Amino acid sequence: YSIKARFFHPDNGAKIEAIRTEIDKLDINEKIRSLLLVSLMEAADRIDSTCGIQMAYLKSWAKRASNPLHLRIPKLAPKGLRPSRAHWLDAAEASSQIKCDATYLDPPYNQHNYRSNYHIWETLVCFDEPEVYGTVNKRIDCQTQKSDFNSKKKFKLTLKAVLDSLRSRHIIMSFSNEGFIDGEDLEHLLGTYGQVTILGTDYKRYVGAQIGIYNQKGAKVGQVKNLHNKEFLYVVDCR
Repeated sequence: YSIKARFFHPDNGAKIEAIRTEIDKLDINEKIRSLLLVSLMEAADRIDSTCGIQMAYLKSWAKRASNPLHLRIPKLAPKGLRPSRAHWLDAAEASSQIKCDATYLDPPYNQHNYRSNYHIWETLVCFDEPEVYGTVNKRIDCQTQKSDFNSKKKFKLTLKAVLDSLRSRHIIMSFSNEGFIDGEDLEHLLGTYGQVTILGTDYKRYVGAQIGIYNQKGAKVGQVKNLHNKEFLYVVDCR
């Protein structure tokens, strides 16, 4: 990810790999290990050469890519709070297991899956030297593990399955006007679970849209039509 795929300047790439290798050698408990991994991930994120996601890297090094890697203590939850839990599950499976006051949903809007957008963080944490493919060396599981949320035909039924399984008094869902289903359809679906309040705001589109459309040779071949979109929060009172 520093030479074949230029996400990190080689100086920083070497440091990232050395630190990650050393973490696995330390005799520490899992909580401290998790803090170290988060610290390294955040440090790498501050000096990468991307537009924010890992679908592609910049043709020329970003200015920040030459900054030295700097580790910081991650921001921790205040003392006195109950311990939090993280689950690595299918959304429908997780929602059926967890009873809560409020659920926040942030499903993909389109065919681009989150696994591909942030595949390097998956590899950094797992450190499993996966089989890769393509110019940006994506993990092979970006091809083999697809989400039904990334299918226009399956999106609505998949979302409904998650909503049906929720055990929550409130639902907060983030969605865009560029998603697989339109706002009226989504409002009607959410309205079957409770009273819906909608909050909308104009939003500057992903920075790649600001740059424009280029071919594989780096020549500009088109202009993006819309530089802004509308982001919505749907708040559902299920009581």
